[in-house]
Amino acid sequence: MTGEWRAEGTELARAFVRDRTGVEAEVPLTRVPRRGTRRRGQDEAAWSAAGPDVRDPASAAAVVEQVVRARGWQDQVAVHAVTGRWAQIVGPAVAEHATVESFADGALLVRCDSTAWATQMRMLVPELLRRLSDEAGPGVVRSVVVKGPDAPSWVRGPRRVKGRGPRDTYG
Repeated sequence: MTGEWRAEGTELARAFVRDRTGVEAEVPLTRVPRRGTRRRGQDEAAWSAAGPDVRDPASAAAVVEQVVRARGWQDQVAVHAVTGRWAQIVGPAVAEHATVESFADGALLVRCDSTAWATQMRMLVPELLRRLSDEAGPGVVRSVVVKGPDAPSWVRGPRRVKGRGPRDTYG
């Protein structure tokens, strides 16, 4: 028996797994402990307990909230939630004539379809800021800029007559 190799213990188990599965790579043989059992000398952080754990499944809402918090997107998400519910916040009549165009640096830009509605919205800005503070959180929207409709350009062709152009408010 001298000179002849004899597989014992873990080597025998690895050879058995290799023969059964056809995997030639090194197969790690680690004993998976039973759930709830505890051994002396092992790291307790590796064991799961009955309470919540970081390895437990998480809801999609919790994961999205964690990503938003980690990236610092809380203000943008709050403003987009407000713009998504714009008609509920300002009412259907106002939402029909005033839409949110952009949000940057705490300023919400609202575009109205006529100068009359732009004037009306400018008078409603303090109330709108209170509602936005309730909906999006305090300090997220610091100012509301109301713009009227965009006037069409009257510059056509290579020649142009200087002057003020037509005097209408387009609304």
